[in-house]
Amino acid sequence: MVATTTAPGHQSDHELVARVARGDRAAVRLLFTRHHARVYRFVARQTGSEMMADDIANEVFLEVWRQASAFEGRSEVSTWLLGIARFKALSALRKKKEEWLDDADAAAIPDSADTPEVAVMKDDKASALRRMVNALPEEHRSVIDLAYYHAKSVAEVAEILSIPVATVKTRMFYARKKLGEALQAAGFERGWP
Repeated sequence: MVATTTAPGHQSDHELVARVARGDRAAVRLLFTRHHARVYRFVARQTGSEMMADDIANEVFLEVWRQASAFEGRSEVSTWLLGIARFKALSALRKKKEEWLDDADAAAIPDSADTPEVAVMKDDKASALRRMVNALPEEHRSVIDLAYYHAKSVAEVAEILSIPVATVKTRMFYARKKLGEALQAAGFERGWP
């Protein structure tokens, strides 16, 4: 367990989870306040749906309420939350795919690449890079998203995705290689301006 020091009157996330396990509703509300935005953004990137992200983010904290006593404290609470979020997002996407039975439903799905925001920011390197990350296969996209957009370590990424550390490193290598090639093909130099 990672030891953290807290200011007087400020409890660590680990302490809050222990309080939640004892049935403390105020503790789950505080965890929600601290982590909801991060969980929401992660799920929105995974699903491509803000409405789905809102529902799933709320489900994550309901799951925390139910499963707090099972949290062993071997990782950061934020890592645990994102692991729950990833599982719920994948389950929701699988269920959504099962519900799409005909071409009419598939044609009604909005194309996020053609949003006005994307069109305006088309020449912006950060926007272009994000689109390139989204175009990666899910296994590479998840690794890049967690490592670079959520500042998770290789070990934390491995835990969230339930894969070996070596697999995370391999996926990161290939994802960065594909992103570098895509940036070059789009006329961007590697690295940030």
